[in-house]
This record gives sequence, C-alpha cells and structure tokens, in this order.
Amino acid sequence: MFGGTGFLGSRIVRHLLDHEFTVRIASRHPDRGRGRPDPENPRLQSVEANIHDERSVANALVGVYGVVNAVSLYRERGAETFYSVHVKSARQLAAQAHRAGVERLVQVSGIGADAASPSSYIRMRGEGEQAVRAEFADAFIVRPAVMFGPDDAFLSTILKLLRQLPIYPMFGRGQTRLQPAYVEDVAEAVVRIMERAETRPTVFEFGGPTSYPYEQLIRAIAHQAGLAPLLIPIPFAIWHALASASEILPGLPLTRSQVELMQIDSVSSPQMPGFAELGIPPHSIEEILQRMLSNRR
Repeated sequence: MFGGTGFLGSRIVRHLLDHEFTVRIASRHPDRGRGRPDPENPRLQSVEANIHDERSVANALVGVYGVVNAVSLYRERGAETFYSVHVKSARQLAAQAHRAGVERLVQVSGIGADAASPSSYIRMRGEGEQAVRAEFADAFIVRPAVMFGPDDAFLSTILKLLRQLPIYPMFGRGQTRLQPAYVEDVAEAVVRIMERAETRPTVFEFGGPTSYPYEQLIRAIAHQAGLAPLLIPIPFAIWHALASASEILPGLPLTRSQVELMQIDSVSSPQMPGFAELGIPPHSIEEILQRMLSNRR
C-alpha cells in the first residue's frame, strides 16, 4: 500500500485489514497519517520506502499479491512535481510490480483525468493512467469524484467557512457539477477490486448517489447545519490569482490545481463501472454530514 497514511490510503488500509488481508504500508513516513490502524496488529507491516526510489520500491514489493498506489500531490514543491508523482513514479511502481510478479495493481486517479487537458494537474493524472497501463497492462484504474468524510479538506472546509463567513464566496457562478463520494465507500471499493475474481483491466469511476451544481451543494450543506449564508459568485480569474498567491505564501489552503478542478464537472460517467458493479450502496453527503454534526454536538 503506497500512500497508506493519507486521507484515502489510511481508510483503504483499515478496510483491507477488515477483509483479512495482510497489509504492508510502504511510505517515507509509515508512522504518520490519519486513521492509522493499530500498529500492534500482526497483519499490519510498515516499511520505509520512497516511491521515487526504484530500489526501495522493489524491496517493498517482495512477496506481495497486490499493490495499491494512492500517492497524490496537489501542490508542487521543488522536485515534487505533478509529473514526478503522478507519471514518473507511478510508471516506475507499475514496472517494478510487473517485474515482481504482482498479480493485481490498483492505481488511484480521479474523475476528469485527461492527458489532453490544458491543466497541468489534470493532464498529469491522465498521463499517469496511460503510463501505468503501459507498464502493467492489467492494472485497474480507480477514479473517485471529490471525496468527503471526517477530517477531509472538502466538506469540513466548506462547513467551517459557512460558519465563519456571513457571505460565502463561490467558485464562478456555482454551476460546476459535483458528485461527492464518501471516502469509506471508495476505500471499500478498492478492497473489493482486490478481491474480485474478474481480472480484466477496468477503469472504475466512483461518485456519490447525487450530482449537484456547486451552488446547490453549498446550500444543502448550509441547510443541514442550520445556516443561511449569502452566496456570492467570484470569477475564476480571481480564484486563480488567489491560488497563485497562496502557493507563494504559506498557510493559505488553496492551490491552482483545486481551482482548475472546480472548473470541470466531477461526475461519474454512466458508461463506466462504479459502486453498483461492486455491490456498494454509496452514502449521501447529507447522511454523513448529519453524523459529523451529531458527533460535534
């Protein structure tokens, strides 16, 4: 499991353990991250490995049945670029997995990944999918919509801003369509892909039960929280300027890649397999938000 200490990866680890897998977390810092399972669990192993280093990747893959790559990057820093993480390292991992005789590889990408996109982030996601398939032809590609859950950077952030701001600034006119997926549902889906007998390489797209225009989604979240903010459209040109500044000034939680993602619909295609093919009824954002609000109270 690469990226096993992150928002999605830590959940995948827990679900793998729940399904009686023995899990090896391969990470530069395997002792960090949210939602870590009990380190005393005998079916959990942690090894130090840098996805950019082929030798450490090869060592981490010795004797494994399957590999999940959930490593991602939203903000470029020095040598850590979208290309280095989503294309080069993903390709190297797939090549090493093929050489090691790994039977199953799941590459986590995202809805909207497109090798022809003008956005560097979205383009590198698309090129990464192609690079993985070039080295490991039977790889499964997983494309979640924007994910939500406790301690996320999406729903929790929206809720926090709604509580703090009497006027809520929207991305553009609020017409971008989103189909948020519960992170636990996505984690369970990845595990079922690891378990399924079907070996034909497949691209899965995972979206929640409802697709919303962004403005409608904000209003639904505010209503659940008992809030009635004034929503103000802000042109994307201004968001891009703010994101550029935030990548220079530390502490501002906004990136250009996030703004670019908000300019395209994040909705699963009805022609692509998803939760239904894996027997998973996805949770709605309203249901999980109610749980989060109840826990907070």
